[in-house]
Amino acid sequence: MNSPRPALRLFVLHHAGGSHLLYRNWPARLPQTWDVRLLDAPGHGHLLDQPQIADAGRLADVLLSGIEPELSGPYALFGHSMGALLAYEITRRIVDRGLPLPVWVGVSARVAPQLATQRGWYHELTDGDLRSRLKELGGTPAGVLDDPELWEVFAPIIRADLRLVENWRPAPGAGPLPVALSAYAGGDDESSSPLRMTGWEEHSEHFMGLRVFDGGHFYFVDDPGPLLQQIEADATTALDAAGATRSR
Repeated sequence: MNSPRPALRLFVLHHAGGSHLLYRNWPARLPQTWDVRLLDAPGHGHLLDQPQIADAGRLADVLLSGIEPELSGPYALFGHSMGALLAYEITRRIVDRGLPLPVWVGVSARVAPQLATQRGWYHELTDGDLRSRLKELGGTPAGVLDDPELWEVFAPIIRADLRLVENWRPAPGAGPLPVALSAYAGGDDESSSPLRMTGWEEHSEHFMGLRVFDGGHFYFVDDPGPLLQQIEADATTALDAAGATRSR
């Protein structure tokens, strides 16, 4: 007997130096009628043995090729930090290739594309400074930062991801995406402040707003409940709107 078709398939894209592990409890906390897929970039998580990809565009191509067979029903993308950048790049490619559009895209803790020219160059920091910066941001297990052997394994992965993010530039002249889009920020996030995220409105024809939560760059780590409730509300609103449009 075939499984019922999910009401929505949600693809979740992780942050720089991370993996699906930070989001592993999300599927159980989102609607049971959703199919929540936690993606790993090559060189991360379940794909740790695969070569890491250092270019955002090429990584977006690889991730899209992996999910393309599953874009036949209603689906959405959510990305945090580097994942938000990738959600944007994947959606841009979906539009350009004439593939079925997502009903909704969520971008979290990533400055609007027009601010990508403001360089940070965290990937060039010394080990000590980089570990201090990652501790400030949160989201990286303390064991990785404090254990020399683990740091030796994961530091190149983190640096490569940061280099990818810091070298990325949006395609010149790219217009707004023809999809519903919500932006999410931590009120105390200095790297991706709410002010620096307001510009996402220019990149969607159906901008659903900027949602600001208590906390910093990883505002949802201690309690993902408020974010997941908002994701459910926003994605459901967009899904309902898409269904109403199709039924006309």
